[in-house]
Amino acid sequence: MHSGDGSVNETVKTNEPISESAVNDEEKGYRRPSGVMGGAISVIALAFALFHIYTGGVRPLAAYEQRAIHLTFALVLVFLLRPFRRGGGVSWVDLCLSVVAALTGGYLFIESDELMMRMGIPISLDIIVGGVVVLLVLEATRRVLGPAMPIIAGVFLLYGYFGDLAPQFLANKGYSFERIVSQMSLATEGILGIPLGVSATFVILFIIFAAFLSECGAGQFFIDISMALFGRFRGGPAKVSVMSSSLFGTVSGSAVANVMVDGWLTIPLMKRSGFKPHVAGAIEAVNSTGGQIMPPVMGAAAFIMAEILGVPYIKICIAAAIPAMLYYVANYFMIDFEALKSGIRGLPLNELPNARKVFAHGFFYLIPVAVLIFFLSWIMYTPMKSAIYAMASALLVSFFKKSTRMGLIKVVKTLERGVLSSLEVAMACACAGIIIGIFNLTGFGVRLSTLLIEIAQGSLLALLVLTMVSSLILGMGLPTTACYIILAVLVAPAMVKMGVLPIAAHMFVFYFGVLSAVTPPVAVAAYAAAGLSGAPPGRTGYAAWRLAIAGFILPFMFVYGPELLMVGSWSNIVIACITGTIGVFLLAAAVQGYFLEKASLWERAVLFAASLLFINPGILTDIVGLMGALLVLGAQAVRRRRSAPVVPQPASSPETE
Repeated sequence: MHSGDGSVNETVKTNEPISESAVNDEEKGYRRPSGVMGGAISVIALAFALFHIYTGGVRPLAAYEQRAIHLTFALVLVFLLRPFRRGGGVSWVDLCLSVVAALTGGYLFIESDELMMRMGIPISLDIIVGGVVVLLVLEATRRVLGPAMPIIAGVFLLYGYFGDLAPQFLANKGYSFERIVSQMSLATEGILGIPLGVSATFVILFIIFAAFLSECGAGQFFIDISMALFGRFRGGPAKVSVMSSSLFGTVSGSAVANVMVDGWLTIPLMKRSGFKPHVAGAIEAVNSTGGQIMPPVMGAAAFIMAEILGVPYIKICIAAAIPAMLYYVANYFMIDFEALKSGIRGLPLNELPNARKVFAHGFFYLIPVAVLIFFLSWIMYTPMKSAIYAMASALLVSFFKKSTRMGLIKVVKTLERGVLSSLEVAMACACAGIIIGIFNLTGFGVRLSTLLIEIAQGSLLALLVLTMVSSLILGMGLPTTACYIILAVLVAPAMVKMGVLPIAAHMFVFYFGVLSAVTPPVAVAAYAAAGLSGAPPGRTGYAAWRLAIAGFILPFMFVYGPELLMVGSWSNIVIACITGTIGVFLLAAAVQGYFLEKASLWERAVLFAASLLFINPGILTDIVGLMGALLVLGAQAVRRRRSAPVVPQPASSPETE
C-alpha cells in the first residue's frame, strides 16, 4: 500500500481528482449532452467563469448589473443541464426556457439604470419581465434543489398578496401583484438581493478555486499526509478521516462532496480495521460535514454571513476557527473511545506512507491555501482578488509534477467544473431572495422575532432550543446556504434582541443548518457515506447523529461563552479553549460509555452532566464539572484495581529468612 514516493499505491490512489460536480452529476440530474449542444454548454460555462474572474479581479461591475448577469448565466445552464424530463435529453421546453432566461436577463442588464429610475412606478414591460424572472427562478430552483424551497417561496408570495386574510399578529395590508413583482425582481431587495450578490462575487470564485486545488493534486496530498500521521494509531483509518476531511473541507464547503472525495479510501480501510460498515460510514459523514465550518474556505453561507453582518470575511474565519477545531477534537475523542471499547488497532506501519516522504513530495500543495490566507489577512485584498491569486498559484503548483500538470484543455475543464458546482448555490440564493423580499415588504421578520421571544417567555435557552429545532428541520429539506439565509432573517434578530452577540447568533443558526446533514430522517451526508460503506442508510444516519452529538453542544457553548469566537481578552479565550476541550472530551466519554473502562449508567450520567457544566462559562460551574469527572475517574480507578488479578508471591527460601 506504500510506494516509493511516499504516497498510497495504485490500488487506492486516483489519478483524476474528484470534485463535487464530478461525483454528483448524476445525483443532481445533470446530463451532459454531446455534440453541438454539449459544446455550447461548455462555451457558456467558460464565459460564465471568465466573466467572474474579470469582474472579480480587474473591473468590478455595479451590484445590480453583476447580479443580473450572474443569474442569467445560472438560469440558462440549469435549464440546459437539468432537463424537464429527468434522465432525458434537452427538449424544446428547456431550449425555450433558456432563451427566455437570456432575454429577460439581458433586459434587466440593459435597462438597469432606467429600472432604478422607475423604482416604484414600473411600466408594463417591467412587470412582465419581472414576473417571468420570478417564475424562471422558482422552476430552476425546483430542478436543482427539489420542490421544498420553491414551495416555501411560493407560500411567502401568497402571504404577501393575501396578507390581509392572515391572523392578526401576522397580517399585512396585502400587496398588489405589481408591487410584489417589483420588489422581487426589479429591486435589490428580492431575487437580486444580498444572497445572490454574495453568490455572484465571493462564492463562485471560491468554488472555482476549490476545483483548481482539487485538480492540481492537493486532495490526494491531504489524504496521504493524514494517512501517514494517524494511520498507525488506535482506530487509525477513522482518525485519518478526521484530518483529511478537515483539510479538504477547507476548500470544499460541501459535506457530500467531502464524503465522496475521502470516503472511497477511508471507509474501506475503517471496515478492514474492524469498524462496522454503518459506523465507518457515519464517521466519514460526521467528519466531512465539519468541512463546511472549517476556515479559511467555509461553505457559501459564511460569505453571506460576512455580508449581512457587514464585517470582513476574515473575521468570520477567525470566529469560526476555535469551534471548528473543537468539533474535530470531539470527533477524534469519539473515534478513540469507539476504537478502544471495540479493540480496534491501527494499520501496520509497512502499509502506511512515510510522513517525511509525503511532505517532501507534496508540501507545495499548501502554497495555494497559504496564498489565500496571506492575501486575505495580511495584504487585506478583497475575497474575490484573494481567490483569484490563490487560483493562479494552484495552477502554477500543478506544474511541479508531470502527472498533475494543467494544460489549456484541463484549465478550461476545471473552470467549467467549478461553474457547474456553483449552480446549486446560485439558485438557492436567488430563491431565498424571494423570501427575504417578502420579509422586507411585509415586516414579517420583525413580527416573527417578537413572537419567538414571547413563546420563549424571556428564556434564552428556550429560544436557542427553538432555533436549533427550526434549523435542523429546515436544513433537512434545504441546502445549508438557503437554511442559513432564512433563519438569519427570521430567528437571528430575536436572539440578538435577547442579548446574544450578532456573530454568535448567526454562527448558531449556521452550525445547525450544517449539522442537518447528519440528522435523521434526512441525513444527506450520512446517506452518501452509506452508499460507499454498503450499510443501511437509516442505521448509518442514526450512528452519524450519535457521533456528532458534540457538534450539537458547541453552538450553545459559544453563545454562552463568546470567547470561543475570539471575542474577549486572550486569557479568557485560552481558558475557554481549555474548558471547551475538557467539555467535549467528557461528552464523548459519556456518549460512548467508556472512560478508563466501560462506564456504568450512573458514571455516564455524571460525565454527561459534567460536560454540560462547561457550556456556561464560570469558575464555579467549571469546578463542579471537574469534580464530577474526577469522581468517575476515581471510581473507575478503584474498580480496575480491585478487579486486577492477584499475582502470587514466590515462597521465601530459608536463605532469605
